[in-house]
Amino acid sequence: MTVDDTGSGAGADGRVDPDAAEPGEDPLALRLEQLILGAERRYTPFQAARSAGVSMELASRFWRAMGFADIGQAKALTEADVLALRRLAGLVEAGLLSEAMAVQVARSTGQTTARLAEWQIDSFLEGLTEPPEPGMTRTEVTYPIIELLLPELEEFLVYVWRRQLAASAGRVIQAADDEEMVDRRLAVGFADLVGFTRLTRRMEEEELGELVEAFETTAADLVAARGGRLIKTLGDEVLYVADDAGTAADIALRLVETMANDETMPELRVGMAFGTVTTRMGDVFGTTVNLASRLTSIAPRDAVLVDSAFAEELIRTGEAPASEAAAAEAVATAEKEGEEPPTYPFALQPMWQRPVRGLGVVEPWLLAHRPSRP
Repeated sequence: MTVDDTGSGAGADGRVDPDAAEPGEDPLALRLEQLILGAERRYTPFQAARSAGVSMELASRFWRAMGFADIGQAKALTEADVLALRRLAGLVEAGLLSEAMAVQVARSTGQTTARLAEWQIDSFLEGLTEPPEPGMTRTEVTYPIIELLLPELEEFLVYVWRRQLAASAGRVIQAADDEEMVDRRLAVGFADLVGFTRLTRRMEEEELGELVEAFETTAADLVAARGGRLIKTLGDEVLYVADDAGTAADIALRLVETMANDETMPELRVGMAFGTVTTRMGDVFGTTVNLASRLTSIAPRDAVLVDSAFAEELIRTGEAPASEAAAAEAVATAEKEGEEPPTYPFALQPMWQRPVRGLGVVEPWLLAHRPSRP
């Protein structure tokens, strides 16, 4: 095999020795793999674990956590695989991470980057690698495109990760105590497209994909712009959180308004709850999350339902009146004393109490923007 100056195992033209491929493996796929990994296959899993100085059992736990399939004892691993094992094991040996935490780091990183990689190949590279001339294969076009894009995308990925890490670290530093770093009081919102199942039976796959992408993009942009954090998207549903109820309420109402103004989009409904939330690996769990999800399922079309704790938080912070009578009284008092009357961005309307599966009887409130005073 001809090895270039980078030690990638590929020549200047990206050619590799076809004999390096496993039986039944496409040599062209191997070319792309070696271009992306920047190294040639040198190790079996056992050899990589031994070279990294870790047990085969621990190496397997790390690889599976990262989402890599078992490959038996095929020679398919590179120097980078050895280095990754060595680094994770080194963090454990130095006492910076427990073994369980190191496995969680591997799993969270693997799951996040796997989705990113799938998106980039399916949506991004697919559009760029259409053969420009008859007779050219997609692979012949893909190789030089990836060669040009790879360093730029890698730098951008590190930049975004550092930015997100800085923002997350800032939130942790501001936490009141150690328990709040894991179990925090947050506003949780679920936004759900109405009638999505029926749409899947009526629309072509490409149209459905475009609709989902438009919904996710709109939701992600709005959540980020208004100060919330997008936790995950589930096709027809978006889960987000915010540190305060006012921010979450603003996001929810703007989402409903934005979708209602787009004739191509289905109606939207949103359910929100406020309370203690457990955060793990970028996801959120707990009764507050479950309640927000249940409220979404009973919310009217193009409307937002919140739980009583959410409503109480808006009232406590002065962002919604307890009632219109209370609002009128507050305005009258302020005017009588020559003070600026209070302004409330949100209005709350109590709904009938109702049983919610798994959570007992809840009292939902209908949330809306409150008209400005003339």
